Formats: sequence, structure tokens, C-alpha cells
Amino acid sequence: MHNPLLVTDFLDRARKHYADDEAVVATTGERYTYGELAERADRFSAALQQRGIEKGDRVAVLDPNTHYHLEAAYGAMQAGAVHVPLNYRLTPDDFSYMLEDAEVDAVYADYDYADKIEPIREEVPVETFITNDTDAVEGDWEAFDEVLEEAGTDYDRPAMSEDEIVTINYTSGTTGDPKGVCRTHRAETIHAYLVAAHQEIRDDDVYLWTLPMFHVNGWGHIYAVTGIGAKHVCTRGVDAGDIFEAVRTEDVSYMCGAPTVLNMLIDYYTEHQPETTGENDVRIATAGSAPPEATIRTVEDEFGWYLKHVYGATETGPLITTSDARRHFDDESDDRFAIKKRQGLSYLGTEIRVVDEDGQDVPRDDETIGEVVVRGNQVMEKYWNKPEQTEEAFSDRVEGYYHTGDLATVDENGTIAIQDRKKDIIISGGENISSIELEDALFDHPEVADVAVIPAPSDEWGETPKAFVVPGNADPEHPSVTPDELVDYTRDNLASYKAVREVEFVEDLPTTATGKVQKYELRQEEWEDEDRMVGQG
Repeated sequence: MHNPLLVTDFLDRARKHYADDEAVVATTGERYTYGELAERADRFSAALQQRGIEKGDRVAVLDPNTHYHLEAAYGAMQAGAVHVPLNYRLTPDDFSYMLEDAEVDAVYADYDYADKIEPIREEVPVETFITNDTDAVEGDWEAFDEVLEEAGTDYDRPAMSEDEIVTINYTSGTTGDPKGVCRTHRAETIHAYLVAAHQEIRDDDVYLWTLPMFHVNGWGHIYAVTGIGAKHVCTRGVDAGDIFEAVRTEDVSYMCGAPTVLNMLIDYYTEHQPETTGENDVRIATAGSAPPEATIRTVEDEFGWYLKHVYGATETGPLITTSDARRHFDDESDDRFAIKKRQGLSYLGTEIRVVDEDGQDVPRDDETIGEVVVRGNQVMEKYWNKPEQTEEAFSDRVEGYYHTGDLATVDENGTIAIQDRKKDIIISGGENISSIELEDALFDHPEVADVAVIPAPSDEWGETPKAFVVPGNADPEHPSVTPDELVDYTRDNLASYKAVREVEFVEDLPTTATGKVQKYELRQEEWEDEDRMVGQG
């Protein structure tokens, strides 16, 4: 018998079996059971429909990791709307583009970020604006809790198909505007199943939200943790001291964190020597740049936590591989660090290949480099309103596989290790930064004649944006602009995390015979002392 896979099933299951069990520890101090969380989601569904939201309409959520995010996401999806989570680190111009591109009808924005929406209200198609603290926000906003109280719990859940789009996640494009990654009920559900299996999520888990909920729906944990009936511990950001305190006082058993978060925790631990566990053992998943062996050693041997290294992209769910291959290493041996650094082997039901320019699989010699391509049920449906880019993403080297743009080797066991990137993407502290976007911003500066941006190694962030700039006066020894001025210029014109961190003035840039900048040469020079050309941080 065929049963449609719908993301609404996750909260439905939790309310059925865990209604009286604690679901959420809120940042505001409240604690909600699954019955209470479900009722609040129902009320948000009703409120949206009372404001004219219909099946297929888009509802944006701009929020750190609070209970409001969970309620707004499930409330939108239960009403048949498409959930559009937004990266709260972006600028008003970024939000203007995304809200217009997705034709968003309603926005819920946390009070800390509503001021980024207020200046663009007249530019976007949004009609409903809701926040969680109207006293802290300028402009005409409705209060979330008042909206829930007035709405009641009655709403009409429309018939839904597993092949319908349920989320749009915006990702940095290597060229042009950000792309909206469209994911179906089926893709989100299967990805959540895979996360539950490979991350070993149980109903007695206590999950600490250090990974942003907006980031590919918190890697699917808004579904998996909920559906299993585990507990969400919410946060309003990443603070090392607060993380250790929450682990101890809430008995946290599971969390995620980019390598930069691991480094923050290690620095805090070295200085303050906090307790690293409560009553539960702790496991932590990390993605993005591969963590160095020293980082893994500290997390496992000194914190006493178990680390899982996972890998993927927004377009792929994201998770498609794991280094957690315990039959390939001994938990007590230092040999495990070399394996845990790798991106690893494929998730269940996921086909990972590393292919050469002709689309042929590279040998399993861990030396030959090819591009990682993937096929699986958790891979995106398409890019929103971008058919040509969708076609290219699935047909470059191998037809029907998503092409990640990551270049890797593969060993005898089929585990991959990323060595370089084909795309102009810098992954700094777990955030994707388009080098093209940075170059476009710098080109607008009157004292920049030419520029190329590449990732440079960073102990703190794994990798960080570095700009090679030909100054306007063509004199790199006495340039007509300072590095600090250019850094500030990018910070003023882009989200702060995208700002270039280092500037090197040059007389000219290496180019091909046709004038194309050879970034590869710049990267080779910058990374000559590293064992691979991607960050480990």
C-alpha cells in the first residue's frame, strides 16, 4: 500500500505519542510539551488561512533557533503553504530579492531581524508581517502570540501530494542572484529518515540547536527530532559558555556544529575547563570544512564526545555522506582520526560517484581527482524559476546526477575526501560565500581596476575570502586605496560574514590567452603548504 510521504507527519506522530512529554525548551524560559507545540502550530495555520494564505503560497521565516521558528514552519506547512526559511545574517537587499523572487505572501520575523525587513516592505509582495515582540520593532507588525490567541485552532488542512514543493531554501550562487532550492515533501521526509538513522536519533535524545534552523531546515532536524519525539533545546545564537552550560543543565545528548564552533568550544574549554557532559553521553555532527585531527582528538578524548563528520550541499538535502564507518576504524585507536576527517561513505539509498571530465568513475586509488556527483531521493527537485541552471546542475558530466562542484578522491572502501572545488564558492565557518559576488562588489569601488577572490587557509574559519586587487593607480607598492578600506567596503555592501578578510595588491592577475583569470594559479600559491585546496577548520 502506498502512503504519501508528507512532512506534516512528523509533528502528527509526536502529538499522537508524546503529547505530554517535553518538546521544547524555549529561549524565553517556557517549556512546551508536544501537545502544546502542536496546538501552537495549529493556531498559526489557522491565522495564516484567516489572512488569505492558500495552498502553495509562500511563507518566509526569519528567526534564530527559537520555538517560534518551529511553530511558524509547521504552521505554514500544515496549511499547505511553502516554507521559505531565510538566513538572518543577510542584508535588506538580499531579503528584497528573495521575497520578490519567491513571491512570498507572509513573513514571520524575529524582533532582532525585523528591522531588515521594515525598509523593504514597499518593495516586496508580502501582505502579512508578524513578529514575536512588537514593542522591539518599528512599523506595523502583528504580535505572534496575540495572533495565535485570536486565531483559534481550527484550520483546513488541504490535500497534499508528496511530489509538491514544501520548502524553498536560498543558496549563494556562483554567478548571478541566489538560487531557490526547491524540495518536495518526499525529499524532505526521506532525508529526515536518513538523518534519524545515520545520526542515531532516539526519543530520549536532547538536541541542542547550535546549527541554524534556516540552514537547509536545520539539516532536517526540525523534522527528525520532532518525529522521533526527542527534545529541542532552543538558542538565540552560538556562545561557547552557553553551550557547555546547556549540555550540563539540560543533559544534552546531541548537537551539530561547524568546525569553527568546535574551535570556539575548544578555546573556551582550554581557558575555563567547564564540565562537558550532563547525565547523557554527547555526540556531535560537524560538516563544512574537514576538521583537523587535533580538533577531533580534543572533542573525543578531552570532551568525551563522539564526533560524526557529514557532508552535502543545500541542493542535496543536504546530507549525503558520513565518516561514521565504525567497522573501518577502532574507537580506541588514533587511526580513526584519518577516517573521520574524510567526507566518508554514502548515506543509505544514496549513490555517490567521483567522475572524470568524461563522466567515468575515477579509480579507487585515493589519488585521482574527479567531481562528486550524487543521485538520491533527498536531492532537490529544481531551482525555483531557473530551468537552465537546473538542467546544467543535473547534466554536466553525468546525466541525472546532481553535480556538486566539489573535487575529491575515493579510496578502496568507497569513502571520499574533498580536495578542491570546481565552483567559485568559499565555505567559511560553515557559510557559503560566492567569490563572484565579492568580486562584483569590489569592482564597484572606484579604486579597483581588477580583482580575483579566492579562499585562503584559516585556522579559525577553515578558509576565508582573500582578494587579489589591481589598484586603480596600477601601483601595488603604493596603491590608491588601503586594504582596510576595501574590507570595510565589502562589509558595508554585503552581509558581514561575506566580507573579504585579506587583500593583496598585485600588478596584474594571471590570465589565459583569452583573458580569463586563472584563479587556480592563485589558489595553488595560497595553498602550497596545505595537503589539500579546501579549508580544514
